[in-house]
Amino acid sequence: MKKVLFASTALIATASVAAADVRFSGYGRFGIGYQEDRTGSVANFTTTASGAITGAGTTTVDTDNTILISRFRLNIDGVVETDGGVEFSARVRLQADENAGNGEANAAGLNGARFSVIYGGLRVDAGNVAGAFDNLANYYGNEPGLENFIGQYSGVDYSFLGYSSTGSGSNAVFFQYAVGDFAFGASYDQATVALGGVPEDADRWDISATYTFNNITAALAYGQTDAGSFGDDPDLLVFTLGGEWGDFSGTLFVGDEGDTPVNSAGEATDDTFYGLSAAYNVGSALTLTAAYGDGSADGDTRQYGIGAIYDLGGGASLRGGIGDTKVGSADSTIRADFGAQFNF
Repeated sequence: MKKVLFASTALIATASVAAADVRFSGYGRFGIGYQEDRTGSVANFTTTASGAITGAGTTTVDTDNTILISRFRLNIDGVVETDGGVEFSARVRLQADENAGNGEANAAGLNGARFSVIYGGLRVDAGNVAGAFDNLANYYGNEPGLENFIGQYSGVDYSFLGYSSTGSGSNAVFFQYAVGDFAFGASYDQATVALGGVPEDADRWDISATYTFNNITAALAYGQTDAGSFGDDPDLLVFTLGGEWGDFSGTLFVGDEGDTPVNSAGEATDDTFYGLSAAYNVGSALTLTAAYGDGSADGDTRQYGIGAIYDLGGGASLRGGIGDTKVGSADSTIRADFGAQFNF
């Protein structure tokens, strides 16, 4: 009887292992971050006539310019492959980091699930997905800093479909097909908002095309959001170009957006935008990075900065950067960071 019991237990355990392929990946980072004139929400306390201290919600105030920054990210992927070679997978992400406004720790959270089907050059994602812009080759380029806080895309104000690391994300669909040197992508987010209690369509759709020739990749994407009765439909057009030449790599970024909302100062943001980024391997361990982004509209965000990455081996590195950000007519602010990152 014992032999039968042991054999049955072993069979069940073996079947479970064979049926499931669960993969873990991610990274951790921590260090020091500086932001000029940092503001954030903090607990607001008041004193009663008797001298008792009571809480009264939160208020936005100037906070410490220098804070401890950190992030832990764990990707959990469940993967299975059919006898015909079709891969089905699902991903959720666990993430914990700091509140950039006040330097306190944020609660760890699990995001919305993304489901994928992959066969050959075809990929279909559903759920909390990254859209055609979020997946576009060279869109993000080289981002200086431990927190990648400077980007060539800073002049973009259009709200495209993006993957959410900490929230449920949009329940949307992304499609991509790659054949040879070409790749085609498209995404669709069926959304609804309310205007005076009346439902309004707010659907978003994006399309993209990518072509790689030798060491250069060119990509083009266009997207639009249904604004319903709110006004004209916002749209976004982006072209990127990136390549590698020995120890040097670089990207170019240009595009146009229309009917995007004004910024917090009431300044227009819809117009052309442009940027570039670069990376250079100084030696076997040190890489220098730089990025610049801006736009022609009065309310666009201009950014520029430089950074460095020192490879310690084993997936660990020291990283840091310094840069300048200016939103519309507001004063520019300096931001810098330095710390360690380890990938697993």
